[in-house]
Amino acid sequence: MTIGILGNNSYICNRFIEYIQDTKLNIIKINCRTDSWKEFDFSSIEILLCPIGIAHISTNPSMESKYYAVNRDLPVAIAKHAKQAGVRQFVFFSSMIVYGADKPIGNNYIINNDTLPAPENFYGRSKLEAEQQLLRLQDQSFSVAIIRIPMVYGPNCKGNFPQLLKVAKKSPLCPLLNNKRSMIYVDNLCEFLKLIINNKEYGIFYPQNSDYVSTVDVIKTAAKYFNHKIVFIRLFNPLIKLLSKRFWVINKIFGTKFYDISLSPDVKKYNKVDFETSIKECVLAFEK
Repeated sequence: MTIGILGNNSYICNRFIEYIQDTKLNIIKINCRTDSWKEFDFSSIEILLCPIGIAHISTNPSMESKYYAVNRDLPVAIAKHAKQAGVRQFVFFSSMIVYGADKPIGNNYIINNDTLPAPENFYGRSKLEAEQQLLRLQDQSFSVAIIRIPMVYGPNCKGNFPQLLKVAKKSPLCPLLNNKRSMIYVDNLCEFLKLIINNKEYGIFYPQNSDYVSTVDVIKTAAKYFNHKIVFIRLFNPLIKLLSKRFWVINKIFGTKFYDISLSPDVKKYNKVDFETSIKECVLAFEK
């Protein structure tokens, strides 16, 4: 089976290539930074993984057209081209962001089957509109799998997770706030991708770790493997809760937002790495 991966720099897909190296799956990377993909012969590809996109790099209104061009228009154009060439399955990496931003601390955001997407910025809207247009391409010969990924973490990942590791390694104090998040370890996501591919799945999916975790869980577990002592205090909780109404970054760290487990019925099939082991592996990589 030959799998095409759009782009060259996806953390998830690069890890996926390592993860499946002992299988019979053949991987081809396809450059999408220029229009060269239009000349690529997609007839040799059976499955196409699409991680391309722009995330939270700017909220400047001048960037809006670029978000739509990269997050929506490019994946849809490639999917149409690939469908005509005979590609059988298109796997689109969407995001939990289609449900909007995190709520202020104390306002738990639980996403279930009745929760409608409600993107609050052009990042979320561009992802949602891409989903909608891709699903319209689906027919008996061309299946589309939409993966609304929560926060992905793993060894040498980017984003907010490494900042939590820095806190766990160096900070003497940390707020003791009980929140709950959907997250997924990168190798569990890779196993999930294998299932999607092998079972020729289609539709919308919500992969996550078996267990919800709090920010405190992440920091406390990482601190243990850093052999660093942190004191967790509630003293500043009232101030943090007040500030969370004005500063979204606080909600992203300490807010509660998770997928109801009913959205992830096969979660135990792809959760090969438990939470504590996953944090240990991240710490070992961070220390290198």
